[in-house]
Amino acid sequence: MLNVLIVDDEISHVQGLVRFIEWEKLGYAAPSTAESGEEAVEMLQGCEFDVLISDVSMPGMTGIELAAEAKRLHPHIQILMISGYNEFEFVQDAIHVGAQAYVLKPLKIEEVASRLQSFRSAIEMRKEVVEQTRELEKKVSGSVKLVKERFVDDLIAEALPVDELLASWDGLLTLPELDSGYQIIVLGLDRNPSSGQEAKQRMLLGSSFKKTVEIAFSQDDSIWLAQTSFDEFVALHVNPSPAARAKTEKQYQFIQSIMSEQYGASVTIGCSREGSAWEEAPLLYREIRFSMTKARLIADGQIVRYNEVEPGDFAAYRMHDEFIPGLLKRLDSGDAGQVAEYMNRIKDALLATENASFSYAQAFAMSFLGELIRHLKWKNEPDSEANILLWRQMLDCGSALQLAELLTGYVQRYLDTEQKAQLNQQHNLIRRVSLFIEERLHEHWTVKQLAEHFNLNASYLSVLFKREMGRTISEFVQDTRIERARKLLQDPNIKVYEVAEQVGIQTTAYFTYLFKKLVGVTPQEYRDYGYSPEDK
Repeated sequence: MLNVLIVDDEISHVQGLVRFIEWEKLGYAAPSTAESGEEAVEMLQGCEFDVLISDVSMPGMTGIELAAEAKRLHPHIQILMISGYNEFEFVQDAIHVGAQAYVLKPLKIEEVASRLQSFRSAIEMRKEVVEQTRELEKKVSGSVKLVKERFVDDLIAEALPVDELLASWDGLLTLPELDSGYQIIVLGLDRNPSSGQEAKQRMLLGSSFKKTVEIAFSQDDSIWLAQTSFDEFVALHVNPSPAARAKTEKQYQFIQSIMSEQYGASVTIGCSREGSAWEEAPLLYREIRFSMTKARLIADGQIVRYNEVEPGDFAAYRMHDEFIPGLLKRLDSGDAGQVAEYMNRIKDALLATENASFSYAQAFAMSFLGELIRHLKWKNEPDSEANILLWRQMLDCGSALQLAELLTGYVQRYLDTEQKAQLNQQHNLIRRVSLFIEERLHEHWTVKQLAEHFNLNASYLSVLFKREMGRTISEFVQDTRIERARKLLQDPNIKVYEVAEQVGIQTTAYFTYLFKKLVGVTPQEYRDYGYSPEDK
């Protein structure tokens, strides 16, 4: 049975709800009652309630203040507010602090019962989700194989910075110290077997490939296996001993022979260079996949090792297929931190090419700059002389570090220019929106209506406004109304209810509540003795 607390200063309303609602039939215990917000808070502190039913307008603590405190004490409590037709603005505030629904006076028992039924369904669903989540956590924690597979998948995908990734897996997986490093092994079905096959045949082939790979590595706990697609597996060989390496090498041939003899399919296997830190895993994966792609141009079904490929080839591949798209994506996001982090990665790759030859590093940097100039559209496009000067500076560089600093400076100047232009544009837009609101303060515009008026997405406008103004549109409207009300109240010839109307607040009761909430005194108290000459 669920527990309900009913709060209303009119005892007849409370008794009517207690008497005429079939609580047990709806799945609720006999309700508890209180006649004030203060009394209700004491009860909420001492007992767990599933549902709170409260009148909006009560002397002392209002229903809105009670709802906020109830949510603080019991975050999952369901709240039903009771209000009169002329108190709807109170209800908007109540929903803002966490109320789920409201009913209007005079109360209809059927409507209240319907809301209670909906609450019970929501509570039961939440409990079911919590229970299923706990069960899933138990299953995941108990399945070491599944946990390792998901970790490998996340690691090579580079979905999160490594520190965040390792923190997210803390408690599910104990990562070993990399005393002997690790190797990434990629096993991929070659293209030719699946071409022209029916879906059923492809499914059987993928299933057979999965079973073969799992059997081959089933006896080695140092291999963490993940299926990245129907035709590819990635194995993470952690701290492999010399004996384990030799055994794994034999398994490559076992996998290739089984798939060839039983299913007529060839498998290319790639073995990365040794990694000594988890941060290297995404790069090792991309390196060996590139090596496998090049090897397949000659023949399928090979065992490929990364050191058999010229590092310069991979650097050129990374520039066109990884670095340029990756940098452009981060520049588009406007996130300076992401851009700086990515430029550090590009810098490391450029410094690595210097090991082959400085001339290659210089060619890499100049080619990269050419790609950037071609792709980037500056708001204030630099003239050709500026670009020519940059080319000359690159030719005068004596080290890869100097080349990297020139590239970083070029990217930073572009980012600064774009951000400045964007901030100016956003500032002017929000200034227009705020002036529009101030001029129509007596009207009631929703965020959606404002967004449509300015041809914007409502969510984008809300985020932009909060970022620019430091408060939400709703808070800005409330604050602006109260500031204007303070000025109007200084004129003794304007009545309080007229002030409320002029600033767009429909009822004197809500105006009094809101003014006291934001200023600390009622409008009449403020008029009588609350303002100073500086307020004028």
